[in-house]
Amino acid sequence: MRSLWIKKSITELQSESAEENNGLKRTLTARSLVALGIGAIIGAGLFSITGGAAANNAGPSITISFVIAAVACGFAGLCYAEFASMIPVAGSAYTYSYATMGEFIAWIIGWDLVLEYAVGAATVSISWSRYLVKFLGYYDIHLPASLTLSPWNSATLADGSIVHGMINLPAVFIVILMSLLLIKGTKESALVNGIIVGLKVAVVLVFILLGWGYINYDNYSPYIPANTGEFGSFGMSGIVRAAAIVFFAYIGFDAVSTAAQEAKNPKRDMPIGILVSLAICTVLYLLFAHVMTGVTSYTSFQGVDGIAPVAVAIDHMGEVGANGVVTPAYPWLNKAIILAILAGYSSVILVMLMGQTRVFFSMSQDGLLPKVFSQVHPKFRTPAKSNLLFMLFVSLFAAFVPADIVGEMTSIGTLLAFILVCAGVLVLRKTQPDLPRAFKTPLVPLVPLLGIASCLFMMVFLPGDTWLRLIIWLGIGFVIYFGYSRKHSKLNNKK
Repeated sequence: MRSLWIKKSITELQSESAEENNGLKRTLTARSLVALGIGAIIGAGLFSITGGAAANNAGPSITISFVIAAVACGFAGLCYAEFASMIPVAGSAYTYSYATMGEFIAWIIGWDLVLEYAVGAATVSISWSRYLVKFLGYYDIHLPASLTLSPWNSATLADGSIVHGMINLPAVFIVILMSLLLIKGTKESALVNGIIVGLKVAVVLVFILLGWGYINYDNYSPYIPANTGEFGSFGMSGIVRAAAIVFFAYIGFDAVSTAAQEAKNPKRDMPIGILVSLAICTVLYLLFAHVMTGVTSYTSFQGVDGIAPVAVAIDHMGEVGANGVVTPAYPWLNKAIILAILAGYSSVILVMLMGQTRVFFSMSQDGLLPKVFSQVHPKFRTPAKSNLLFMLFVSLFAAFVPADIVGEMTSIGTLLAFILVCAGVLVLRKTQPDLPRAFKTPLVPLVPLLGIASCLFMMVFLPGDTWLRLIIWLGIGFVIYFGYSRKHSKLNNKK
């Protein structure tokens, strides 16, 4: 049993991060890392979650909910920043857990991260396909419904006929495209991600700037609607419930830490990448939510989904006629929003696929997974074989599995990772307080404890079947660990 809790020394981990020992190419600057963070955080969640949370939970005070969620996420971000500056290794939460709580916990979190990265990338690619079909429809380009849906889904056509899906080809296309880009090189991937991030941030800023002039301040009254008598339905409990919902719009910044071995100056740049991307996204989220609930009443968003809440807000940006009907001033903006969603999803898929291969890269180097996951391409200096394997796995999942099966599994996997990273800071401050730290989490133990508490709070509000799927997933991981990984562990075999 003692071998389950064997730990890697910080000195050993730091030596692994040296370029000559890991084979990965250091090309990422602080700016690249910030772009990676923004690329992972800002997806379509901003455009869809905000309206629903305002309509059903918080009203105009959805901005307060975003602040609460940002603070909760910030606790975990500060802990990630300390570890990333001290242990600049590709494994992220997996590596941090290996150094603080031992191999078995490290395996659990490494296996758990598959939910966040690989499964998350597949889920996002399915949504990307849906929005591509919608965008092409604006230009009378209609893909066969059977080739844009999984076999478990169906669609009703304009003539009323029902078509059953065969394979989701657009989802497969975007996964293959992003995977090939990652194989080509981290520098090239970061360049494309930077362009995509610039596009979607530009669209968000356009929405904010154009909408600001159409804000009707009467829509902010009351700013905190009275509670309906049900917990989470407006009032202060509604603000908290909305915070739990919009929290998931922030998920993704932790993927920055998986790129530590490809950063030029990880001790300085990793904290910048994590914390600055979080800060930028928080400001954009607050302004976006403020404009969205200002141009029209929050009640206008009730009963709509997808990008419809944003479309409703855009339709209220215009002049009010004598009959009370608004003539939209920017009808083209809805198309731009969908374009931003497509760009946003593309960068999320890119960063998630990158994060997954880097976590498995570290696990393979430790012997817990086969060597194929840590083999580096001699020319591109990327884990090309690992990229190809995940391209196949994620593509098959995206092609044939409906997105709603594992959507919430991504969230619970992320929150579990956050909890272990926050706990790891507490453990390492107690066991090795004199270790050099380029960045130190402030107010320890308060900040890590608040990070653990807030993430547990979010997990409690997730549905019971999500917990059941997590338990089953971890059970599969235990079988792999005791059947293969424990026997091949380099650290255990040394002992």
